[in-house]
Amino acid sequence: MTVGHTELTPLAFLRRSAEVYPDKAAIVYGERRVSYTDFAAEAGRVAHALRGSGVGPGDRVAYLLPNVPEMLVAHFAVPLAGAVLVAINTRLSTEEVRYILDHSGSTVLVVDAALWPVVAPVADELATVQEIVTLVDPAAPGDGIGSGTTYDDLLARGSDEPWVWEVDDEDRALSINYTSGTTGKPKGVQYTHRGAYLNSFGEVVHSAHSPDSVYLWTLPMFHCNGWCTPWAVTAIGGTHVCLREVRGDTIWTLIGEHGVTHLNGAPTVVTTIMNAAEAVRLDYQLVVTTAGAPPSPTTILQMERMGFRIVHVYGLTETYGPYSVNQYQRAWDDLHPEERAALQARQGVDMIQTDALRVVDENMADVPHDGATMGEIVMRGNNVMAGYYNDPEGTEKAFAGGWFHSGDLGVVHPDGYVELRDRAKDVVISGGENISTVEVEQAVVSHPAVLEAAVVGVPDEQWGERPKAFVVLKRGEQATPDELIEHVKSKIARYKAPRDVEIVDELPKTSTGKVQKFELREKEWAGHGPSRIRG
Repeated sequence: MTVGHTELTPLAFLRRSAEVYPDKAAIVYGERRVSYTDFAAEAGRVAHALRGSGVGPGDRVAYLLPNVPEMLVAHFAVPLAGAVLVAINTRLSTEEVRYILDHSGSTVLVVDAALWPVVAPVADELATVQEIVTLVDPAAPGDGIGSGTTYDDLLARGSDEPWVWEVDDEDRALSINYTSGTTGKPKGVQYTHRGAYLNSFGEVVHSAHSPDSVYLWTLPMFHCNGWCTPWAVTAIGGTHVCLREVRGDTIWTLIGEHGVTHLNGAPTVVTTIMNAAEAVRLDYQLVVTTAGAPPSPTTILQMERMGFRIVHVYGLTETYGPYSVNQYQRAWDDLHPEERAALQARQGVDMIQTDALRVVDENMADVPHDGATMGEIVMRGNNVMAGYYNDPEGTEKAFAGGWFHSGDLGVVHPDGYVELRDRAKDVVISGGENISTVEVEQAVVSHPAVLEAAVVGVPDEQWGERPKAFVVLKRGEQATPDELIEHVKSKIARYKAPRDVEIVDELPKTSTGKVQKFELREKEWAGHGPSRIRG
């Protein structure tokens, strides 16, 4: 540190808010209220406790917790101790959790008592974990069985001695987030103090946070560190409302009780909220920041009618979550609602803290800004990962040509806004024609009876493959496959329409609400040899 330079770290956000808003409610969870003073104090105590447990600088500390206050504290406590936070997906299997713990070399694991059965079968076989700490949450105590060391035991090792809320290297790893691993072993994406600090500012600005923000934790904190929102909301002095699981009834209860102003989630999570039996039209504007899959114009219009204001962002685990935003233009106010919603469904432009998005061809040349020529979306800059942990080959491949390759295909419109057309692995190539499953899905969802839809390529003797739609209908609504197919043909080119529509009760999804298309594909290609693309 010099007079004109300080290393950037999101740890500074909690230090500041504890000084500026000492008595304000930082965290709400059931009947529990945690002030900013107590938030900072507990982060310091846990950091001291980790040091007292033998955790040293650069060591990895894993957390397997739902969105409870202790998970929020970990985002400050672990890096405050000089360690690296490894937040693990709470819906993974025992073997997947084992892999992440072993690959990351985590030395301490903090696990929720309700998730202890996932860890128990391998608790004595983990390669590097030296201690497992069990958190017993009164809101969901589980069966009371755990590792033997409780979270209270961990806290008892801490102290209230003050910390210096600074780091000596802003490029030091702050956290490692593991990808979903649907195309192989999960990769450990490394975030730095600098990257998290800068991304947090982007979240504050683009989601319009203020000290009056009441943020509901519908997005898992294990997913891209909650898109850096643990640090962002803390930076602005807002209030975090924690909850263990995403349920429509619980969410609407908390919205009513606390006057929630913001929440984040994939479009499927938003759909769950909007279609809950308890849903009501709000008399104020609730900001919903959504990503993970392109929201359909139909979903956007439904959200607007219920009082939600959508902030559509786009990114990946490798980009700290959101990297681009659909920056709203006032000129769109005068457009027909459906035309405006179509513009809002695009992935947009770079956020203020990121470099510009590029869409390139196979030679890394920018595609024309014609809204039609597809290419791969690539990024670089402060909000691209430092690299994959302990995977130099994977990092080199991802950074080929000096840019991070997203694997997403998109177009650039004449106004410079990028629109995602598909994942490279999801595009259906039928008779030599590329069909965007996103385009077909949006056409299906525009039918008033449809709640959700997923489109994948299935075998076809003549064309190689063709699109098939899996559809979930709204509660109490009915529609036949033929009716849905004809509806799609009225919206897009007829050759793009699915020949088959299967009505299902639900779609397979990840814990963050993304549809797992590879499961649908594998089922359809069984007995036909390998599909053209897997993932």
